[in-house]
Amino acid sequence: MINTESFEFEGIYHIFSHVNGTEIIFREASNYQYFLEKVEKYILPIADVYAYCLLPNHFHLLLRFKNFDEIDHENEHQFLMKSFSDLLNAYAKAYNKVYNRKGALFLNTIKRKKIRDEKYLLKVLHYIHNNPVNHGFVNQIEDWRHSSYNSYINEKKPSKLQRSEIMDYFDTLKIFIAYHRSNVEYDFIELE
Repeated sequence: MINTESFEFEGIYHIFSHVNGTEIIFREASNYQYFLEKVEKYILPIADVYAYCLLPNHFHLLLRFKNFDEIDHENEHQFLMKSFSDLLNAYAKAYNKVYNRKGALFLNTIKRKKIRDEKYLLKVLHYIHNNPVNHGFVNQIEDWRHSSYNSYINEKKPSKLQRSEIMDYFDTLKIFIAYHRSNVEYDFIELE
């Protein structure tokens, strides 16, 4: 069962959302880029992003929220959720205008699961990066251009991802790649 508990400052979460209905949310390469620009604008000020994967009808983010001492902790969920609402609304508004459509683009609720331990964090990382292979869009993980996997592989290339925190779990890049090619059990990752 997907956990929909409240967002908390400094919490690590797997966040995902699907298109409303059977449409697709990313029709062309520019859509993926525009969505990432909106993530940068609305999510990076409140969270450090570790991983992402954008697929034609849904997306995944793995992130850790920052701490905001000036925000009353009773309101932290609303404060953090507003940024996601702004992200999805801004993207949907632009998408609807470009493709001459009306109505909600995303499902009403952003699904989220709090990451409570290292083992689950690494399983979610593996799951997110392997999602395009699991859905049959590509045969090799590195062939999908709309995920953070290649940013980890090309570590000299600048990135807004917090790669170093994730890479601390792997002794070498070779081990990181081998982990992603391994068959990790998803026994308690209930998604999609």
